[in-house]
Amino acid sequence: QVQLTESGGGLVQAGDSLRLTCVLSDHTITRYATGWFRQAPGGEREFVAGINWTGESTTYGNFVKGRFTISRDNAKIRTYLAMNSLKPEDTATYYCAVDLGMGLSTRSSSYAYWGQGIQVTVSS
Repeated sequence: QVQLTESGGGLVQAGDSLRLTCVLSDHTITRYATGWFRQAPGGEREFVAGINWTGESTTYGNFVKGRFTISRDNAKIRTYLAMNSLKPEDTATYYCAVDLGMGLSTRSSSYAYWGQGIQVTVSS
């Protein structure tokens, strides 16, 4: 069974940085895209960033505006989301998700496997 585990969240102040990590449990899966999504209380789940299986293609939500960087280490089956210049409006539960296709999608419906989510809270 494919499992994803997120780590690296927490409580920070506005302007601080965090790096989220997503670890895939299944070493036999080699070609997959990873997406990060977030959901604030009372809000809808929104796309944050995505990276294709080679790591050569990335895409970001419009609100990111250069503050976040997604990357991956296929040898360690990990994907990272480096978040800089955090704002209170970035407060949400962040989820990583895996799409076993060869493309790169911003739609949550494209992702078959999801982590449990990790809380990021940014105080003003």
